[in-house]
This record gives sequence, structure tokens and C-alpha cells, in this order.
Amino acid sequence: MFSITVRDHVMIAHSFRGEVFGPAQRLHGATFVVDAKFNRTDLDSDNIVVDIGLATQELGKVLAEFNYRNLDEVPAFTGVNTSTEFLAKVIADRLADRVHDGALGEGARGLSAISVTLHESHIAWASYERPL
Repeated sequence: MFSITVRDHVMIAHSFRGEVFGPAQRLHGATFVVDAKFNRTDLDSDNIVVDIGLATQELGKVLAEFNYRNLDEVPAFTGVNTSTEFLAKVIADRLADRVHDGALGEGARGLSAISVTLHESHIAWASYERPL
């Protein structure tokens, strides 16, 4: 399996509901380092997994939707605990939509999976992987 990974970051605010979250039930901020990994079985006709420039650009566009926002105020997330795991899935799904729409180029249609990892810190992170 071949893969490339591109990296960006996003700064958000949010709060959680539920005793399990302790003090994170209060509004707090988070800066996530975000890795988006693109996988494929065989390289495309240019001998690449996907255009790294386009992958970086599209990841940035997806993250711009959330950057410097209080996720508690985003209508799509009303009543949802926007955990790191949940956000990894949202980002992966939105990247997959961009692949299907052709935003990462025709060669990207040969991708087999996308994995998104959100690093909360140097010691904790969460990932979500989905097929394409």
C-alpha cells in the first residue's frame, strides 16, 4: 500500500456534555495538528499517490470551515460532543467528498482510503480511517 500524508492545523473552541469530560464540560480551546493520509494500492499514471499540492490545499479548505470558531455555535454540531474522534471523522468525510467531486484531480479517483489524525498534544491523538 502506498500513502502520502499532508499536515495542517486548526484552532477551535468547544465544550462537552457529560461527566466523563470533567472540566472540559466548560468552554475551552484546542489547537489540533491535523494529518491527512491518502492511501492507494498502485501508483497512478504519474507514479504518485495523489497531487500533494492539491491534497494540502483541500485539507486547508476543509479546516478553514472550523478554524477560529466555537463549534458549539455551528448549526451542524448542535447537541453533538465534538470530540477529537468525531472531528477526525468529519474531516475525513469532507475530504472524501472532495475526492469524489474531483477537487484532488482525476488521479485521486484511484485512492483506496483516507485516514485523518488530530493531534491534541505530543502525547495524545485520535484517528479515523475510511475507505473510498
